[in-house]
Amino acid sequence: MKIVIADDHAVVRSGFSMILNYQEDMEVVATAADGHEAFQKVSEHQPDVILMDLSMPPGESGLISTGKIHETFPETKILILTMHDDEEYLFHVLKNGAKGYILKNAPDEELIQAVRTINNGETYIAPKMATSLVNKFVKSDGEVNTSDPLQILSQRELEILPLVAKGYGNKDIAEKLYVSVKTVEAHKSKIMEKLELNSKPELVEYALKKKLIDF
Repeated sequence: MKIVIADDHAVVRSGFSMILNYQEDMEVVATAADGHEAFQKVSEHQPDVILMDLSMPPGESGLISTGKIHETFPETKILILTMHDDEEYLFHVLKNGAKGYILKNAPDEELIQAVRTINNGETYIAPKMATSLVNKFVKSDGEVNTSDPLQILSQRELEILPLVAKGYGNKDIAEKLYVSVKTVEAHKSKIMEKLELNSKPELVEYALKKKLIDF
């Protein structure tokens, strides 16, 4: 199977490539340092599986690119590989097309098993996170969690919020996302309104607290 690895750390990309390339049925055909590059590599190589890190500062996060890749290249299975053992992230990426979720500190054997599992069309959830997923479904009553930005913000707003928090101006954001400056301004207003924030510092603090950006 053809595999792409997306992670902002070169040593992580090299380590995972070595593990997977050692398997007779696997070949890492490309690596990427952020979500935008991951999308390009998937477009170029049409891999069977992509390993996607969630947090890849300062580029586009895996949280955003997962939905884009799934929508454009549905045949490519997405395995989230992250340090975040957070049920909010798990629930969101599964709803947006990911087929697996594994923690970075998992043993090599579990990583290999997860890749083979999702390549066979099944879903793989790290055992530690499986209970959280079940509890999320059991407790869900259909109401929106107003403390969860992944539920109350749109996909586009989730793209814009981290960029605003990182200090990008309206024009820079518009160019990155291929939209107009007026569209960016409108989304920023909606974000502030939905999250009940009043200033840029509050938005930065919120983004850090919810792990939408890293220091």
